[in-house]
Amino acid sequence: MPNSLHSRDLYTVEQLRVLERKAFAALAVSGTDLMRRAASAALNSLRRHWPEARRISIYCGPGNNGGDGFLLGVLAREAGLQVQIIALSDASHGDAALARAAWEADDGQVHRWSSDDTALPAADVQVDALYGIGLNRALESSIATLIECINAMDTPVLALDVPSGINADSGRQLGAAVRADVTVTFIANKRGLNTGQSADYAGLLEVATLGVPEDVYAAARPDAQLLAVDSLPPRPRYANKGNNGHVLVIGGDHGMAGAVRMAGESALRTGAGLVSVATRAGHITALNAARPELMAHEVDGPQTLEPLLERASVIALGPGLGKGAWGHALWLTALDANKPLVLDADGLNLLSREHRQFAVATVLTPHPGEAGRLLGVETKDIERDRFAAARELAHRYKAVVVLKGSGSLIADPSGRLDVCPWGNPGMASGGMGDLLTGIIAALLAQGCDAWQAACLGVGLHARAGDHAARQGERGLLATDLLPALHALVNGLPAHEHDHV
Repeated sequence: MPNSLHSRDLYTVEQLRVLERKAFAALAVSGTDLMRRAASAALNSLRRHWPEARRISIYCGPGNNGGDGFLLGVLAREAGLQVQIIALSDASHGDAALARAAWEADDGQVHRWSSDDTALPAADVQVDALYGIGLNRALESSIATLIECINAMDTPVLALDVPSGINADSGRQLGAAVRADVTVTFIANKRGLNTGQSADYAGLLEVATLGVPEDVYAAARPDAQLLAVDSLPPRPRYANKGNNGHVLVIGGDHGMAGAVRMAGESALRTGAGLVSVATRAGHITALNAARPELMAHEVDGPQTLEPLLERASVIALGPGLGKGAWGHALWLTALDANKPLVLDADGLNLLSREHRQFAVATVLTPHPGEAGRLLGVETKDIERDRFAAARELAHRYKAVVVLKGSGSLIADPSGRLDVCPWGNPGMASGGMGDLLTGIIAALLAQGCDAWQAACLGVGLHARAGDHAARQGERGLLATDLLPALHALVNGLPAHEHDHV
């Protein structure tokens, strides 16, 4: 994500409104002047991504987003491009009316959209300037038809500020939504463009601050931030395995040996000094044969688990644990040990039945379904506002929470929240969560606090997934991430997708 010192800062719509008002005062400009800056940034983006484009179609709504589109038309025409503007209405309001007048002043034609004629003009690039940050409802059917026509064209799309049909706060699709190849967003990065369904609509996201002074941003605390590329510092030369912690992975009910193996192996690859696995007797031989570096132990109940808990410095609880009597007994015993903890999978499902708050360093790693059970709501309620859900989970359970999914969120009980900008759809496969559990547990074991371990762990996991997906996303296996994880945790050169 190029071109802005504040690209990693994420703001709500309400905060953006405040920033806009302060920007007007600081720059001593009118709304139309700011629109002209936005139009200039949009033209620069268009010419950078599609330098051969000669014909552009701009779809303008009645508000300020449409005003940006009209002024983009003015600048593009001055630059020698052929411009067609299709508007939703016969008139624009507010500052957008002045922008429209600027387009029409030099005999600029405006074609009124009608759902009776769905044939869109041929173009090299289409520009979405229909609706901006204020949209919070599904669009009416005639406009939805236009969006469907735009998406059906075999032509790249540039969205101005926000792809129309996407909620800028939550990233939720509100019905029909424009699928952009590039979105250039103005003044500051919107938090909803970085998580949830927006990943399928925003395309490449760029931030153009429009010359807003630094002191305007300094006075406005962002709602969240994007993770930055990070890694652990080099180890001291005198390090030994005892300096790097002892992770105990607990789980692997009948038929689930793979879950504890993957969690244990990712903990080793992330640098834990020792990793033990407490699991069913039937899994021991296979674990020893496949990964002898793991210390696999048969555990049939609390009495055989307790000696392992005493030796461990961090617990990874939940991969393949099950919700039966065996898993529940181990779950209770592990929580009573009061040691730093990563809780995942059935460890979270058991927590949803028996609520606890945590007094030691704890990271919960739910996917939206598990998050819904932990909060007693439907999965769709979690996806409606992932930011509120992550913060409520962290507050309710007094733990750092990783809400997994596209644009994973990391929240702590104080309300701090970071968003992961990496990852890919190939990671939506079995075992990926087990890897993440082991990674975070290993970072806790090496001295990170819960927040540091969650943020660094999520980033390493997602970046390793992007490395592994260079051979294709479909068919990506969790264990395919391990070589890249080994490299990244040592700070070796990262793939181009790492840059933010």
